[in-house]
Amino acid sequence: MNKSNTDYITVGKIGSSYGVRGWLKIQSFTEPGASILDYAPWYISNKHAQWELLKIEDARLQNNDVLIKLAGINTPEAAKLLTGKEIAITREQLPTLKENEYYWSDLIGLTVINKQGQVYGTVSYIMPTGSNDVLVVKGEKEHAIPYLIGDVILKVDLVNKEIHVDWELI
Repeated sequence: MNKSNTDYITVGKIGSSYGVRGWLKIQSFTEPGASILDYAPWYISNKHAQWELLKIEDARLQNNDVLIKLAGINTPEAAKLLTGKEIAITREQLPTLKENEYYWSDLIGLTVINKQGQVYGTVSYIMPTGSNDVLVVKGEKEHAIPYLIGDVILKVDLVNKEIHVDWELI
């Protein structure tokens, strides 16, 4: 059965090559970063914008870096050709969340509306800041809205693809 691109969730990106045997550094989007290794299998986008299975030969943590060795990639030159490619898993691989918890991928593209019904735009991406995540919303202008459930984020409605906020734009 073929999966659509919406059945895949990006969990990281391939970084620079590491060493002389074709190892690669991985930029993880999981929290904590090393938990990306808990998901298998991984997929990578090919030149036809389709996801194809990555064959991981070996993986390890070194200091704070996630390193992988892919089957058939044995030189730094071959490894560098993969730099910047996104790593994805299937949606079925994700754990079930508690009520009012959402994966970032579920929030991207949702329309953001304030209490007065003013549409700010759609969530373009989410930025981690340490204290709380920030929704970057693009409409007529770009807005940064803190993702604070109950204080700023009043309701996430996945069915209607909306996020209702208590946030006034300046």
